[in-house]
Amino acid sequence: MLLEASLFGASFLAATILPLSSEAALLGALHAGMETNTALYIASFGNVAAIIVNYFLGYFLYNATKRKLLASKTGRAMFSWGEKFGYFSLLFSWMPIIGDPLTLAAGLFRLNFWLFLFIAGSLRILRYYLIVISF
Repeated sequence: MLLEASLFGASFLAATILPLSSEAALLGALHAGMETNTALYIASFGNVAAIIVNYFLGYFLYNATKRKLLASKTGRAMFSWGEKFGYFSLLFSWMPIIGDPLTLAAGLFRLNFWLFLFIAGSLRILRYYLIVISF
């Protein structure tokens, strides 16, 4: 049970701004003998739960952030870019370093939650699936 909780925690925290590797945690759990499907489900659940938290953090910061962004030329350009390319940018949300801020930005730009969850969640699960089948 400790191994499962550790994998969930690492997968969750890795989808925040903390510099953690959920991929390493997943491989570690597999090396420790965790059943493949269990490892895939736990890592996926932890990571997808975290991107949901990121989305709603961005969503609830919308008013304060929008005012600050629209106060500068660069901010206005960024806000316009986010509204124009928001869904397209989610195709990169599975990537290390840039992916997690994109999930927060999805909430900030008020992208449709279910479409966000489908795109970003599916890509993260696919990433873990590819790791598990190559193990």
